[in-house]
Amino acid sequence: MRLSYFVPVLIITVLGAITPASAQLEFDTRARFALLMDAESGTVLYQKNADTEMEPASMAKLMTIAVVFDQLKTGRLSLDDEFFISEKAWREGGAGSGGSTMFAELNSKVAVENLVKSVIIQSGNDASIALAEGIGGTEGTFVLMMNDMADEIGLENSHFTNSTGLPDPEMHVTARDLAQLARHVVHEYPEYYSIFSEPSFEWNGIKQSNRNTLLGDGIGVDGLKTGHTEAAGYGIVASTTEGGRRLIAVLHGMDSISERKEEARKLVTWGSRSFEHIQAFDEGEVVDHALVYGGEKPEVPLIGRGAVELYLPKGGQRCLRASVVYFGPLMPPVEEGAEVAALKVWCDEQLIQSSPLYAAETVKEGGLIRKATDAFKELTLGWLFRAL
Repeated sequence: MRLSYFVPVLIITVLGAITPASAQLEFDTRARFALLMDAESGTVLYQKNADTEMEPASMAKLMTIAVVFDQLKTGRLSLDDEFFISEKAWREGGAGSGGSTMFAELNSKVAVENLVKSVIIQSGNDASIALAEGIGGTEGTFVLMMNDMADEIGLENSHFTNSTGLPDPEMHVTARDLAQLARHVVHEYPEYYSIFSEPSFEWNGIKQSNRNTLLGDGIGVDGLKTGHTEAAGYGIVASTTEGGRRLIAVLHGMDSISERKEEARKLVTWGSRSFEHIQAFDEGEVVDHALVYGGEKPEVPLIGRGAVELYLPKGGQRCLRASVVYFGPLMPPVEEGAEVAALKVWCDEQLIQSSPLYAAETVKEGGLIRKATDAFKELTLGWLFRAL
């Protein structure tokens, strides 16, 4: 098993001149769960019970849509493809189910484009099941695809059991995971993102408005998904470009549609005004070095992908602490561009950002002398690292 090293980062001259405050203390929300994230850097600007498991309700459909978008992007699916509305889709998600629906007719064929619009705009359960069955053969197989993608994206505390978000005691997410999922959708599928801001969608003669009531509210919100069940309350995953950058907000566990709208509006407005942009490291600038065991070189320089940027609260007390974290020493060959570490930044004991770091160059396997030297270091100094 590899050892886990926590290597201090010498960035005092870069971050020491900043005097950020714990701006989070100046804001609170009635939502039981909340998180606000800068979409570009991944900086967490606000969090409340962000790692506590919660029922996703229809916000689970964001994972359904992510799988569909991936199928479209890779050419395994076309917007013109048509899927049947099965009895399961019609019975569990149709007009008689009591939930959100597209009002699709039993055994009818519906184009993927219309099914996607229904899921995003109307939160159609019948459309979600039709997509799941059309892609996976069964909804159960599609759920496996959902969970596989969740693992790939790095959703550490989420598990999906259906494509709709209908209540299931085994299904859970966290606010942090939903924000990370939304960030993935925004970054990876820009060609489809405009669907989230469409104001309405009509099918079978029935026109339904977008359930995201923040759209057109003058605060730059252009997505993403709402959710509600009696047990979970009202929730939303919202995104805004107000203030010149994209923010992603997750709020859940509120008591009404009006409270959801008000709390989400307050959070994204506060976030767009209360933070400043800091470029911690320039593009290509070495952040730190990671040890390499038995390599032709004893260590490899670490860089970000592009500039390493932070969004930090304006004014007030100093609160920053940062470390490079990786599992090591790394084993050769280490390929240039490989993700091998992360820069983790804390403010007032809360992790506000984790930025991946990459090998700046290739380190090949070393000769016998190098391996012997590193083996000796491991024997004599390994106890020290194990104590960390």
